[in-house]
Amino acid sequence: MKIDIILAGVGGQGILTIAATIGMTAVNKGLYLKQAEVHGMSQRGGDVQSNLRLSDKPIYSDLITKGHADMILSVEPMEALRYLPYLKKDGYVITNTVPFNNIVNYPQEDELTARIEALPNKVAINADAIAKDLGNTRASNIVVLGAATPFLGLSIEELEGGIKSLFKSKGDEIIEMNISALRAGYEFAKSKM
Repeated sequence: MKIDIILAGVGGQGILTIAATIGMTAVNKGLYLKQAEVHGMSQRGGDVQSNLRLSDKPIYSDLITKGHADMILSVEPMEALRYLPYLKKDGYVITNTVPFNNIVNYPQEDELTARIEALPNKVAINADAIAKDLGNTRASNIVVLGAATPFLGLSIEELEGGIKSLFKSKGDEIIEMNISALRAGYEFAKSKM
């Protein structure tokens, strides 16, 4: 098993929580893991990107080279498109469709949507609406992670275990909310396959 993932978004959207959840799941499963993070403006609203590599064999570099990512997992549509040069020809883009319009020359939403829809392997999900329906808008990042689950090489049950390990100090209510968000994203992705 080997998977290289580019995680992308904007500061404050929970990219590092996604990375920690996948990382905890990988550790629980006995996989090797390498991660490198890039924080744009190092503040809420700055671009955030992380290289996450998992394998059942040792990994010697934490960076993913252009054209080698199996997946771009993004909580923001423009950030998903920014990293397309890193994606393998048959790689998947999993992205939230709700923009975080934080710059003056942010592209038109219909332009972003058209570019994402033109991708051959994608799951475009309105994670914000799903998280709101679940009663916690802060869980949209975990909804996106759920949508990526069918393509990660980690089972939904293994990721639930990662959530339990990661959030155990926050209590059962937070754990259950995150598991509900994960399952909602997973069910959405399965319905699109």
